[in-house]
Amino acid sequence: MYRRQFMQSLALGAAALGSGLPITWASPARAQRRPINLQITNRTIEVNGRSASVFGLVGPDGKPGLTLEAESPFDVSLANNSTEATLVHWHGLTPPWEMDGVPDNPAPMIEPGQERRYTFPLAAGGTHWMHAHTLQEQNLLAAPLIVLSQEDRKADVQDVVVLLHDFSFRSPEELLVDLKAGVGHGGMMGGHAMMMQGQNMSGIPGMAMPGMQMDLNDIDYDAYLANDRTLDDPEVFAVDKGGLVRLRIINGATATNFTIDTGILPGRLAAVDGQPVEPVSGMRFGISMGQRLDIMLDVPAEGGAFPVLALREGARERTGIVLATRGAAVTRVPGLGAEDGPVLDFSLESRLRSPFPVETGPESRAYDLVLSGSMSGYDWRIGGADRMRARRGDRIRLSMTNMSMMGHPMHLHGHHFRVVGINGRVLEGAVRDTVYVPPMATVDIAFTADNSGRWPFHCHHLYHMASGMMAYLDYDGSI
Repeated sequence: MYRRQFMQSLALGAAALGSGLPITWASPARAQRRPINLQITNRTIEVNGRSASVFGLVGPDGKPGLTLEAESPFDVSLANNSTEATLVHWHGLTPPWEMDGVPDNPAPMIEPGQERRYTFPLAAGGTHWMHAHTLQEQNLLAAPLIVLSQEDRKADVQDVVVLLHDFSFRSPEELLVDLKAGVGHGGMMGGHAMMMQGQNMSGIPGMAMPGMQMDLNDIDYDAYLANDRTLDDPEVFAVDKGGLVRLRIINGATATNFTIDTGILPGRLAAVDGQPVEPVSGMRFGISMGQRLDIMLDVPAEGGAFPVLALREGARERTGIVLATRGAAVTRVPGLGAEDGPVLDFSLESRLRSPFPVETGPESRAYDLVLSGSMSGYDWRIGGADRMRARRGDRIRLSMTNMSMMGHPMHLHGHHFRVVGINGRVLEGAVRDTVYVPPMATVDIAFTADNSGRWPFHCHHLYHMASGMMAYLDYDGSI
């Protein structure tokens, strides 16, 4: 549905909007189904011994987020029971454009006391999430969105879902003002920087010049959370001796990269961004903002307690959860590690391979994009993106070169893409919706244009997006 058609249907629902009743978004046949209720709420949590007012996304079972079955349609009634107008983006799903959840693109925000119904097909299982596409995301307006296939439901595997976040007692508006002013929180003025040494960080030629300064973290947060909790009081998941666990890790942080450390348990990476990959073994896996990792862990037959940590990039802070068998002693894990967390690069991305066959056929359109900006003035841009166009059926390639000294997790709405190149090296890589582009590096992605609309393409660092690192892929006729 293109914008003018959508606005006509929206006008027909204006009376419902004014009364707080649901807008009709899809076929009348859906009225025969009972939707799943999801509530946007205000809630209070405790962080470092202090209370904090945040948002929540609560499912029909009273718990955060949603777990859905892939064979059934996505059919959700979203009620705004908070005190602010907002909207929710279904990150990782591919809904029709009008249901994507970006304010005024094309749908307006949902006012307090109103609700809206969303209905569209689900294609497959996967680890996804949902979040506000505004600064409210910083205040925990985010939750897991897990889609289980029939195979998932039959498997003898225990799911452990972990949503990571970075938390500040200050408002996101204050944080953004300080970043733009260069006061107290940015780069050389409160964040972290690293000098690139002579060795190649990525193991792939063409990464960066030695001696250049890379900005890692532009905000020092008050806390780093895993399922709303710090390591002072982590969530402890009861697991079976000899059992198999699937960690579903979601990096919902707004401005922080992490490395997942599985401790003494060897991990097998099974999926990224809800899409399967050929297994990759290891104990440390990098995850940028907006990305997801599915990691398989075998619990030892003798049992025990097993911390799984998220290490902040380039810093000692960490958060995480604990897997524990019955009767195991759970000891405290400090929130500061002995050394800085690893810096994200291409060491994992270059190893990922999708089991899906590579799509063939000539490219219809290719766009060279330049990611630029700096901590000075805090102005971020995607050069060349103003001309991105698509027709349904096009095979599109985006080549992103990062000319800034911060990494950027780049997210495309409404589509999944394959990583097809890293620094000029051809790759039949992972299928994703969010890919990390380190400083002075190039990543190529390719996808088929199969979902008409005006789709956001942006950095998933919230404050980079809010400061200009946001563009659109426009289908012909979408506006």
